Amino acid sequence: MKDDLSVSSRSLARYLRTASTVMLLALPLYSHALPSDGNQPIKLLADKATYSERTGVTSYSGNVIITQGTLKMTADNITMNLSPNRSINSAVATGRPATMQQVITQEKGLAKGQANKIEYNAVTGIITLTGNAKLTQNGASFAGNVIRYSLKAGDVEATAGNSQRVELLFPPSGNANQQGVR
Repeated sequence: MKDDLSVSSRSLARYLRTASTVMLLALPLYSHALPSDGNQPIKLLADKATYSERTGVTSYSGNVIITQGTLKMTADNITMNLSPNRSINSAVATGRPATMQQVITQEKGLAKGQANKIEYNAVTGIITLTGNAKLTQNGASFAGNVIRYSLKAGDVEATAGNSQRVELLFPPSGNANQQGVR
């Protein structure tokens, strides 16, 4: 496999440039995150990393951890598909579970997600959590087989699966004068 490069190959410099571009996944992934996160260094740890210049696919495996500012993603494996200009088209993280967390804003606090698979589509700005999916933020939580979260619109859609039903939990409002539904 001449086109498949590993970290230990002779093309380390090219791989590191591409890996740096790929790790920019953290920048568009959470467009509503703290502005300072985008200015922080990206750190990626994995047991193995591979890149195929021919296909534009880069893979990280073995206890993968990506951090940038308040963003943290963990997974057993992360695979990213790059466009010809090396921007990210999509990314898939798998694990038992794969996790993500980030401070969205100081007011909204920390958002946490976990699932057997987390998919990110850079074109649509949608994150899909599949298999034992859970998303929590500011005391509210969504759980189901599949959760789709639009980073652009802020919309959340949870879908049941197998014998599992969708579960939504909303904390009580902090407004004591608010009346309940009649």
